[in-house]
Amino acid sequence: MAASAVTTATTDSSSTQRKPQQNGKLDTTSSASAGAGDQNDALEKDFFWTYTEEPHRTRRMAIIKAHPEVTKLCGPEPLTKWVVLGVVSLQFLLAHLLRDTSFFSWKFWLTAYVFGATCNQNLFLAIHEISHNLAFRSPTANRLFAIIANLPIGVPYSASFRPYHLTHHKSLGVDGLDTDLPTAFEALFLDSILGKAFFCTFQIFFYALRPMAIYRVPFTWVHWLNLFVQLAFDYAIVYLLPDSLFTANSLLYFIFSSFLAGSLHPTAGHFIAEHYVYEKITPEARNPDNKIPVPETFSYYGPLNWVTYNVGLHNEHHDFPAIPWTRLPKLYEIASEFYEGLPQHRSWTHVLWQFIFDEEIGMRCRVKRKVGGRVVGGGSVSAKQQQQQQQHQAKEAGWGDDEIEA
Repeated sequence: MAASAVTTATTDSSSTQRKPQQNGKLDTTSSASAGAGDQNDALEKDFFWTYTEEPHRTRRMAIIKAHPEVTKLCGPEPLTKWVVLGVVSLQFLLAHLLRDTSFFSWKFWLTAYVFGATCNQNLFLAIHEISHNLAFRSPTANRLFAIIANLPIGVPYSASFRPYHLTHHKSLGVDGLDTDLPTAFEALFLDSILGKAFFCTFQIFFYALRPMAIYRVPFTWVHWLNLFVQLAFDYAIVYLLPDSLFTANSLLYFIFSSFLAGSLHPTAGHFIAEHYVYEKITPEARNPDNKIPVPETFSYYGPLNWVTYNVGLHNEHHDFPAIPWTRLPKLYEIASEFYEGLPQHRSWTHVLWQFIFDEEIGMRCRVKRKVGGRVVGGGSVSAKQQQQQQQHQAKEAGWGDDEIEA
């Protein structure tokens, strides 16, 4: 597509130079057409930049106005803590059973892929729920319980995830704040089938390391406690507990399960499915000056929601972050007229396949904003970003007291 646009522009430009003057004027139609072609070509190679407000605040207020009873769905879900403890216990059991199994055996890999990756993806998303204070009413209890959910993941993660994720909600698509967005460097070097396959295989590392490259949050007592508890747990498994319970292989099982959970695994499809743009976008919508909203959040209503805390209901979650996983289907039922027409995915596995092999879908298929939002957790951004935030403060739409938020 890009090559043909360039070719056409070149041909048109040459013909303009050869045309004789008519009535003392040059025919500039071809050159104008070439300029428009170059502009469209440039837009097609870039992210979807927009000046529009993220859609979730507007829809949240409209839903509350139409169905005020949805606010009663907000609040902690007591079932969450029991599900977490059950999955943590299952991972402990599997790590115990694999303590003497070679890493290179089919039994180890099959167990890690089928059970371990699914369990740890479940725990990733349990920590996601807990980050919104949806396991307990006490914020401190949620912070501490997230550290317990973190144990089978093998690396300290829960404390750092929360401020970055809440900033993702407050600053959806804002370049330099939303660390869920791929960087320009990623888009440049991974914009190919091999590059996208590499990204999907190792996306867990991108999500772990990218935030620190964009901005850093302060280290709090929760971070120190998460780090200490996780490292102490890992050390105990390898060196302190008897080999009849756990060995180094057990810890390897935990970490390998976490890697697979963020790799080419069906449940890992949600990372891409949530906010990458899979819709065909017209040239008019690509031009940010036209202020045509581009769909930037996609839901999934399939069976994998059963093991992922209904994270597939992602429009619903962004509209109402304070509604727990068990009540998101009820939100959809109550406000179905707001959700039925939105674009959705039918398979996370197909999402991964299409992302890798479809030339029109790739790292740049994300909606980005220059300004807006805010940092959660006291993180520091660049002086340039701060200046942009201050200049546009009057235009930003804040989250008022009358809204339902995390």
